[in-house]
Amino acid sequence: MQQTTNTILMVRPVSFRMNEQTAVNNYYQKVLEAMMPETVNAKAQQEFDAYVEKLRAIGVRVVVVNDTHEFDTPDSIFPNNWVSFHENGNVGLYPMFAENRRVERREDVLIELEKEGFAINQIVDYTSAEEENVFLEGTGSVLLDRVNRKAYCALSPRADEDLFIEFCEDFEYTPVVFTANQTVNGDRMSIYHTNVMMCLGETFAVICLDSIDNKKERKNVIKHLKEDGKEIVAITEDQVNNFAGNMLQVKGKNDALVLVMSQAAYNSLTKVQISTLEKHTNILSSSLDTIEACGGGSARCMMAEVFLPKS
Repeated sequence: MQQTTNTILMVRPVSFRMNEQTAVNNYYQKVLEAMMPETVNAKAQQEFDAYVEKLRAIGVRVVVVNDTHEFDTPDSIFPNNWVSFHENGNVGLYPMFAENRRVERREDVLIELEKEGFAINQIVDYTSAEEENVFLEGTGSVLLDRVNRKAYCALSPRADEDLFIEFCEDFEYTPVVFTANQTVNGDRMSIYHTNVMMCLGETFAVICLDSIDNKKERKNVIKHLKEDGKEIVAITEDQVNNFAGNMLQVKGKNDALVLVMSQAAYNSLTKVQISTLEKHTNILSSSLDTIEACGGGSARCMMAEVFLPKS
């Protein structure tokens, strides 16, 4: 089993904007009042293209699929929420909270990966849970430690505990469940996705421990990370607001490990945090300001990791 992959699937947006349907529980989204919708989309495309170029320059294989105008899909740039790809050839399809995100699930994306030489054996489809208003948004909701077979999940309106347990049984992971909160207008509200407050690398974990208000749950998460030999890099809630939790470690040329994040995330880190991370991995950052502001997601959300076997 591998924790990191050299292959990433990304979806280039055509109608990117702030999604009003996700803003109800994604407190990181903002309307850019001064910007016309076409300008927002154009800027998002520029950020996307520059990001893909940087990934390819370090030797990451990026499969880019273009979004279409067929449906209104302002969040299509975040494919990791609707699909996950696994080493045994299985593909997970996930139930989405926002109705306009459900149409992001496209069979032609899977066909494109098969054309790229990957084998898909079985599709494990959880999407019927949407009929019960039950959601689990892919590797946004579920953080996989693929080597130690553990799955971390911060429960939220977009991450249902029973469905998470079902996923863990199907894919053979040990569940680590907790709740992560952020302060919104003085109230503690659940963070919408686990991957906003936590990132798992091969030998480290970046995590906002302060967001886990329940001491028992916090202790349990720390225990699991430590027993698997992960060095914990604790980040603050303010750093989470700058998307410092939304990072992903990938493999570049010659299997060199690279931690990918946005420029805002990198800028929010302290010198000590950066030097700790650099003991474990190289770092790559790219400016995603428009995508972060309107989408409420960042570098990690834009990458769906491909672990599928070659056909």
